[in-house]
Amino acid sequence: MATEDTEELGLPRSRQANARLHAMIPGGAHTYAKGDDQYPENLAPVISHGRGAHVWDIDGNRYIEYGSGLRSVSLGHAHPRVIEAVRRELDRGSNFVRPSIVEVEAAERFLATVPTAEMVKFAKNGSDVTTAAVRLARAVTGRPRVAICGDHPFFSVDDWFIGTTPMSAGIPEATNELTVAFPYGDLAATEAMLTRYQDEVACLILEPATHTEPPPGYLAGLRDLADRHGCVLIFDEMITGLRWSEAGAQGLYGVVPDLSTFGKALGNGFAVSALAGRRELMERGGLRHSGDRVFLLSTTHGAETHSLAAAMAVQTTYVEESITARLHALGERLAAGVRDAAASMGVGDHLVVRGRASNLVFATLDENGQPSQQYRTLFLRRLLAGGVLAPSFVVSSALDDADIDHTVDVVAQACAVYRKALDAADPTPWLAGRPVKPVFRRLA
Repeated sequence: MATEDTEELGLPRSRQANARLHAMIPGGAHTYAKGDDQYPENLAPVISHGRGAHVWDIDGNRYIEYGSGLRSVSLGHAHPRVIEAVRRELDRGSNFVRPSIVEVEAAERFLATVPTAEMVKFAKNGSDVTTAAVRLARAVTGRPRVAICGDHPFFSVDDWFIGTTPMSAGIPEATNELTVAFPYGDLAATEAMLTRYQDEVACLILEPATHTEPPPGYLAGLRDLADRHGCVLIFDEMITGLRWSEAGAQGLYGVVPDLSTFGKALGNGFAVSALAGRRELMERGGLRHSGDRVFLLSTTHGAETHSLAAAMAVQTTYVEESITARLHALGERLAAGVRDAAASMGVGDHLVVRGRASNLVFATLDENGQPSQQYRTLFLRRLLAGGVLAPSFVVSSALDDADIDHTVDVVAQACAVYRKALDAADPTPWLAGRPVKPVFRRLA
């Protein structure tokens, strides 16, 4: 483990690699959430490899990793069952001029796992499928506006969503005006929005659950609102898919959307996403209808055989090995340990663990109880010093009890420093550089 104090954890090779990344790649990473601005200054490790719940940086340090692959690697890195399925396809070719039989098998496996859906189409990333869902909703309703849940942080890299964020440069205002927002958990406010834009809203798109459980009756009420106002209900199940249940949040809560989108855990790190939903809607993107054609999804790499094989192996593993239950058990052990550690160090009101056990995040609050990037920086520095790489506390099933126990021990050490900073009412002496930054901000 990387057990040195953070002042001694110089990461010289990672620092050099980060400089090379920034010289060639805007932002220094291909995903903003992986950028070195998300980590303490000079403490952004560049990864060499991973296995199970552990990763190694190019400086030779080993870390217990959380939130692996932005929540996509839920079975752990290089999972044997997934890798075996992928290898079987690699020698057989990955992409052809006509559909592969693997596309049939993958669709059958997906629809058996998510029985609330009647048809499915695969792509490579989440933005592809959420934007396809929005386009389809607009086509079937003939309406221009998209209503997003304003409490949820991300839906797509495409203009209809990014225009609503602080990073809206390059997106016409006319596009932004077509996206409106509604608050999570508030049916009255949502109905008021639908009434204000009567017969203009094509769809309601939201994550069915995030760091809070849906209020009783909320999702069913949203289903009723969508039906009464003639709009399409879309569940973004990028995170909840598999982590909430094998069939996603819709399988857990028993509310069926018109369309839903899956990704992240679906491929255990391999690039695959899915748009699923009612046959009546999905067929509008096909050839068996008499209406105007909808350019639903048509991607060169959407049906790569090895990625679809990975998805099938992931779904089989989840069902046969009760992975969702394991994720919850691990998360409950971790959450209890972190909360106890924080409370014992007197920072229980400042380091706050939130979310479903399979999808834990943490908030760092200052002496006034306000979210603080400075205290987050302090906390992340101490975690890294203890060999814990944790932008969140999202677990993978590859973790074991020893990993959780070590994490809790490191958290306790971090909380001791946190307490000192709170007592001083100034975390600056413990930052050793600029604070970490939010992903969505107007200026670099």
